[in-house]
Amino acid sequence: MKDFIQDLVESHGQQPTRLLAILRDIQAQYHHIPKDAIAFLATALNITPAQIISVVEFYSFFHLTPRGRYEILISDSITDHMLGKHKLMDYLAAKLQVAIGAVRADGLVSLDNTSCTGLCDQGPAGLVNGQAIARLDRPRIDAISELIDRQTPLAQWPAEFFQVSDNIHKAGPLLDKPIAPGDALKAAYARGLMQTLAEIERSNLRGRGGAGFKTAMKWRFCAEEAEPQRHVVCNADEGEPGTFKDRVLLNTYAHQVFEGMTLCAALIGAHQGFLYLRGEYLHLYDKLQVILEERRQTGLLGSNILGQALVFDIEIRLGAGAYICGEESALIESLEGKPGIPRNRPPYPVSSGYLCKPTVVNNVETFLAASKIAVQGGDWFTSFGTEKSSGSKILSISGDCARPGIYEYDFGVKIKEILRDCGATDVLGVQVGGPSGTFISDQEFDRTLGFEDLATGGSFIIFDHNRSILGIVHNFTHFFAHESCGFCTPCRVGTSLLAKQLDKIVGGHGSAGDVVALEELCRIVKNHSHCGLGQTAANPVIHTLQRYPEVYQQQLKKISYEPGFDLDDALATARRMAHRNDAGAHLSQVEE
Repeated sequence: MKDFIQDLVESHGQQPTRLLAILRDIQAQYHHIPKDAIAFLATALNITPAQIISVVEFYSFFHLTPRGRYEILISDSITDHMLGKHKLMDYLAAKLQVAIGAVRADGLVSLDNTSCTGLCDQGPAGLVNGQAIARLDRPRIDAISELIDRQTPLAQWPAEFFQVSDNIHKAGPLLDKPIAPGDALKAAYARGLMQTLAEIERSNLRGRGGAGFKTAMKWRFCAEEAEPQRHVVCNADEGEPGTFKDRVLLNTYAHQVFEGMTLCAALIGAHQGFLYLRGEYLHLYDKLQVILEERRQTGLLGSNILGQALVFDIEIRLGAGAYICGEESALIESLEGKPGIPRNRPPYPVSSGYLCKPTVVNNVETFLAASKIAVQGGDWFTSFGTEKSSGSKILSISGDCARPGIYEYDFGVKIKEILRDCGATDVLGVQVGGPSGTFISDQEFDRTLGFEDLATGGSFIIFDHNRSILGIVHNFTHFFAHESCGFCTPCRVGTSLLAKQLDKIVGGHGSAGDVVALEELCRIVKNHSHCGLGQTAANPVIHTLQRYPEVYQQQLKKISYEPGFDLDDALATARRMAHRNDAGAHLSQVEE
């Protein structure tokens, strides 16, 4: 073990910043992170064992106790639930003779749940030793069980088990006719670098990860920093349930994404770039490495790119199962080999990012768009969309529809048009932007996609009238409680309390006071959490309470009231009591 770890550390340049990659290799070798390995690794990297343990305990793909030689993780996303995941999970557990969350007695196989795997359009889905398997059904489970019992190496499993489809159903300005490798860089140098930055500014391109910050402004801020060492980071950690468009872009349009990163490097003066790839997308890793090598061989990465004084290269870093790392400062912490805990801001990454150097962090789709704007110009981009939301948006559509997959629309499109295109009928509501986004009811389908109305990072989950509003909220609320990084009390404790309070109501044991307490918890978590996870964790409750108050009231336990008792008046009184108390209301008084 000591020799293995020493060789491993040397292959990673003895860099503590590469701790996640080293731990991934140790996990693959021993099916957990052994105690002795931590001691050897601490010595080799000259860091403390406590630092390593903090990282191991933070990421869900690392384990301090042994897992099975075949580690199976089944996606627990709501879209998988909608496709019968629960029954399939029970069937799989019975076939493998292993309890969910446990390792079989012979150590051969372990089975557990994991958060969304980014295969929402082709679920139920899961991971076997990190490799994605889509479209799980009983025949496929039977075959997998037999392969495991025979101890067949994963490399010898049927290739169709690991096929992941793009499912692109509608291509717009970005997906139609991708640019050739090198075209964006050639256009930028022919036009002039500063003129190209002005074109991106003219395009009014805004970040496609959800926040919508103006891309040219971010790049300009970074370029104006006095520190000469700068970095470019592509955020491919799309952990929001229902989102999978970045997976498709990296599978089919990777050259254009890498071109956008290189363009950014030329404009801001960066020499090092990183693609932070979510751990669930391990199946893309080797393919992306081949594409990067192709770009090096053709003079599009490395030194003197296109004969210009541009030196830039890109390294892929894999995550290890942490939704919070989609937040840019948490992602940077993870890149540095640390737990992905969001930083205090300011300073922002453009002035103090990776290794405290100026860093641009943008989404996969943003870099894809920037490279095409460099070729076609800013006016081309603003010819699509609306005045405040220029260009198009790529959507990951899943749930209750005939044709789940990828759709690209000009901003300003009405929700009802999207629903018609993907074959959604009898729609109860749509979760726009994932659990952290906005739930809209069937009375709101005339609303439009755009920053001035419904902004989204790309997730679009459709629910028909067979679905339960409280069931949807229950799944999302437990997701946030599970994914909280634990850094701040309002989120760490608040999301857990939200989940428990919702459990009580969904279970039919809640009273009117419990709904008031739920609302108060939402306010505390939303207003006092450290980062975006906690600030949006209450959205599923808030949005459905606004739209479906009767659903919550119908779920409350039946209480015999005195004649003349008015429940609505009692609720209003309880809310007034709650809001008078700055500490959050004495729940016993509210309930009384």
